[in-house]
Parts: sequence; C-alpha cells; structure tokens
Amino acid sequence: MYFMKRKWLTILILLSSVFIVSHLIGSCKKHDIVHITTSLQQVIPGGFPQPVYRFEDNSLTEEGFQLGRKLFYDGRLSRDTGFPCSSCHQQIAIFGTYEHDRSHGYNFSHTLRNAPPLFNLAWQKELHWDGQFKSLYAEASQPILTHNEMAENFFTIIFRLGSDSGYRRMFKAAFGSPVVTEDRILRALAQFTGYITSSNSKYDLYKKGEASFTTSEQNGYQLYQAKCSICHPEPMFTDYSYRNIGLPVDSLLNDYGRMRITGQSEDSLKFKVPSLRNVYLTANYMHDGRFNTLLQVLNHYSTGIQNSPTLDPLLVNKIPLADNEKTDLYNFLKTLSDSAMLTDPRFSKPQ
Repeated sequence: MYFMKRKWLTILILLSSVFIVSHLIGSCKKHDIVHITTSLQQVIPGGFPQPVYRFEDNSLTEEGFQLGRKLFYDGRLSRDTGFPCSSCHQQIAIFGTYEHDRSHGYNFSHTLRNAPPLFNLAWQKELHWDGQFKSLYAEASQPILTHNEMAENFFTIIFRLGSDSGYRRMFKAAFGSPVVTEDRILRALAQFTGYITSSNSKYDLYKKGEASFTTSEQNGYQLYQAKCSICHPEPMFTDYSYRNIGLPVDSLLNDYGRMRITGQSEDSLKFKVPSLRNVYLTANYMHDGRFNTLLQVLNHYSTGIQNSPTLDPLLVNKIPLADNEKTDLYNFLKTLSDSAMLTDPRFSKPQ
C-alpha cells in the first residue's frame, strides 16, 4: 500500500510538472504573439520611384528605429569605444564625413574611401562605392568588423550591450525579448539608416511650384539637363551605375573600384555614380575625397579627365564648361541641399 501511494504521488508530481512547464511555454508563446510595436511608415516622397527595399524582411517600427538610432551613435560598437557609426557618418554632412578626404578608424588609421552619405539608401539595390553589399543588413556589419574602421567583434559588443539594462529594455521593446544578438543589432541599424530620406530641398519645392529659381539657378538647371542628367537623372540624381570618370589612380591606395568585387578588367576604375542631392553639403568629393570643393569637381569634368581603356564613352570629349556656366551649374547644385536634415532631431544623437 505504501508503495502504491508513492507511485501515485510520483505520477501526480510528474503531471503537475508537465502542467507547469506547458503553462510556462504557453505563456511565452502568448507573450510573443501579443508583443506590440508601433509601426513606422516608410517615407516615399512624391515624385520618387518605388524604393528597392521595402523592409519586408525587417518590419519597420518606431522601437526598432529608435534602437538603431541609439546604436548608430554608440561608441561601444567599436573596439576602443571611440568610433561609433556616426564618427564617419556625421549629421552635419548629411551623414557623410565632414570636410575630410577619407574617414578615420580605430587607432586613428585611415579608411580606404570617402564615406558616402547615408540618405535615400532604400532606393539602392547595391551599397558602397563598389556595390559590394546587396542589403542594408549585410552592409551594416562591414564597418563594425573592419580593422581600420570600428575593428570590433560581435561577441564583445553583445556582452557590452547585454550588460546595459537600458539596452535590454530597448531590445525587448523592439523584438519582444531583452536578448541582444548580432541579428537584432544589424536589423535595428538597417531600420535607422534605411529610414533616412532626403527630399526637401529648394529644387523639390521648385518642382512642386512652391519656390522659384534665380536666373543663374535656372540656367544651371538647363546646363544640368543638357550635360549631367544622363548619369544623374532626376529625381534621385543618380542612375546607380558604375562608371570610370577619368580620375587617375592614387598610387598609395591602388583602388580600382568595382573590379575589386567582380574581378573583371572591364570594371577597372569604375565607381558608383553618387547622387547630386545634397552635394553642396557633403564635401569632400569622389571615392577617395580628393577634391575639396565643387569647383574642383567641375574643373575635373571640363579639363581634367584622363583617358583609359574603361573611361566612360560619355566623357571621351570631357564636358566643356565656360566659367559662367560653372557658376550657374554650381548655383543649381546648391538648390539640391536639404538643409533641414542637418539638424533634424529624428536623426540626431539621442539625449
């Protein structure tokens, strides 16, 4: 009888344990199901084409965006905590590098290239000067891991952020769990950078009939349409192609652009055509930041192009520009500046 009682008691304990575990698992599943986030609508300005990236694999939420914003400005993503994403992508330069040829990285080394400004990224099917990355998610890890940029590893980053109660709350708000992972870090960064949209320049107001061009700006607009628009078409002001624009190779960098990715000789010296939007605000210029001013850029196209086997056919005869034409074109390019982005609090460092 005693053994029968013990047998039934053991069965009851086992059944109770199963019930408790099942209840806990059910509660976890229920918790995941009811996890609520605030949906964030992707901005598609009037007149813009549909973006390439629609966040279909990474739901855009206010919580995810705010987490990405905090990560973007946090030095703890770099090896010595001194080089956050924002050290190379500064808001004062529309998220490029302010008046610098190439960015500084860990141990104050120089990066290979001029940091491209981060806006309207959702319209790009490939990222970086050479198109190395196909998604914002994949691109976000490169500067973190590269030795002359942030030079860190995700094991250390996860330990640092996981020890921060504030971050645990933000990860839980964004993803339903306080656990910090590489995947979630990259998703949040992709949400922040992919959401930055620029479409509020004088040019945009002009196209909507809400602003007028000066005579010089109008003349510059006509020059742009005649001499620049094939490679820099409206409204994005880039065709996202890769072209050799006749820049001589820097013998110290030996950067041959797109060929580094494809291995094809026909891609030698080809770099992605950058957008002319905000060009007045994003000095320095070219893939290696060799030009300090827009006038130097215009001078290159009018007199400085060097011939080579892969030179873009459109530039064989250069782009002749008289001095007054350079002035007009310069004044038009200034109308592409979205100055409000320089201080937009949505993208500023969290307080």
